Amino acid sequence: MADAGQLESEQDIDSKIQETRQRFKDEYIQDSSDKYDSRDVERLLDDDALVEAYLTWRMFVVEDALKMIDDSFQWRKEYTLNDLSESSIPRWMFETGAVYLHGYDKEGHKLFWFKVKLHIKDAKSILDKKKYVAFWLERYAKREPGMPLTVIFDMSESGISNIDMDFVKYIINCFKVYYPKFLSKMIMYEMPWIMNAAWKIVKTWLGPEAISKLKFVSKNDVQTYVSPEHLPPYMGGTDQFQYSYPPLPDDDFQSPICENGPVLSEDESEAKEVESECRESLDSSFNADQPIRLKKVNFIEDGVKQDDSDRADNRLKGARRPLTTFKGSLLHVSPSEELSFGSRDTEKKCLVILHNVTKDHVAFKVRTTAPEKYRVKPSSSTCEPGASVDIVVSLHGGYQASPQDRFLVMAAEMEASAGAGSPDLALFWKEVPKAKVMEHRLRCHVLESPKSILSNLSDSPLGTPTPDTQDLHTTLIRVMAYTSRLEQKVEMCLWVQKVLLVLTSLLLAFSFFTVYLLWTS
Repeated sequence: MADAGQLESEQDIDSKIQETRQRFKDEYIQDSSDKYDSRDVERLLDDDALVEAYLTWRMFVVEDALKMIDDSFQWRKEYTLNDLSESSIPRWMFETGAVYLHGYDKEGHKLFWFKVKLHIKDAKSILDKKKYVAFWLERYAKREPGMPLTVIFDMSESGISNIDMDFVKYIINCFKVYYPKFLSKMIMYEMPWIMNAAWKIVKTWLGPEAISKLKFVSKNDVQTYVSPEHLPPYMGGTDQFQYSYPPLPDDDFQSPICENGPVLSEDESEAKEVESECRESLDSSFNADQPIRLKKVNFIEDGVKQDDSDRADNRLKGARRPLTTFKGSLLHVSPSEELSFGSRDTEKKCLVILHNVTKDHVAFKVRTTAPEKYRVKPSSSTCEPGASVDIVVSLHGGYQASPQDRFLVMAAEMEASAGAGSPDLALFWKEVPKAKVMEHRLRCHVLESPKSILSNLSDSPLGTPTPDTQDLHTTLIRVMAYTSRLEQKVEMCLWVQKVLLVLTSLLLAFSFFTVYLLWTS
């Protein structure tokens, strides 16, 4: 990863992205049409963020980035990453629970668990095990693009028989070569002393950048990086999660709480609540006798006075409006990646805008990992073809947002054959095939007030920032480095200016001397 001293300007980055693409086409793609999966190549040529990730991880050295892309793409084709599915992996591997994603660290990064005691070295199954790890990484990369992972090697109750150096090297290469900028930190929990020699070898594979991300912890200090609510009891935590398969474990998304109370579950009680919330709008939108109108869906029951409608509009005024958009197959979701919340009253409400890009009605619902913190209005309803729906997400009471909080927007197309009248949304969600459901995840970003920023800076030394101020310190260091580079350039310009002035003076003196000689002669 590029350090502060190698900070690149936006213009430099754009230039190197284009150079990387052009050289990849000229030097790697020609006469090698079967070397890579064409879908990976298309993504590289279209996605600036992907190219920048490789460049950043290789300190903006184009040659090194190209080598990494070549290795990564060949590996992706060898392991058929674009087509790798749950059915491609032996079921018994999922059932062991040796590898899974669950919970978050204090910086909001997803935890990738490796239960070392459940791994036994076996040459016959090593290829499937490697595909198993690749499956989890690819699954996460598609669901949380651009978000790093924190790997936890849980070595409790493990021994020398659980050590497989080839497998460990493969896991390291996944983060070092195949998934750039994916690794936040690697936590080694309760490593037995007998494995010290093995991990000295592992360190030689990591490189200086990855070694700095390696954290050896015990039960006494693991909470430095992970809060108790995301640690199991044997690690001193309070998370009662128990791995089981099927289904695959995922974020614990639950129904949020609407302004009128909680959405209990996806059963008849939820259907009644949703039905009472938007009865009139759904009746009109699904009436076959009425033409489809491109309008914003308003969730206001018939008979409500105009001042009530004004209050509903006022509800949106304090919400933070999104600036980015994710373009999904059924809905465009704004913002594209995160909702920003702060401690001030003006920072406790965000707006999520859903825009239907299909020719049919689209049912949607919003889920969150922290239902007690947030109020969502509306949390479940439908959107007409070409129309938009404004969803207000607000912090409730004295709760504060956390980087670990997530939101899940689910959408499914409702065919015209669904019929007129108010649909049973709960029944619809139970019957709709999972393959037809569009999912988009939003994470929470916590805004810091000026006071907290100054307080954090004064309380925490710049060399050892706390997790809450680490990003701020990194940004400040980079800005300082960039300023230093500008100062150096200014000094260079001044030096060149002085040299030019001296040369100009000499030239003028020589000219006067020549004129004088000609005059005296």
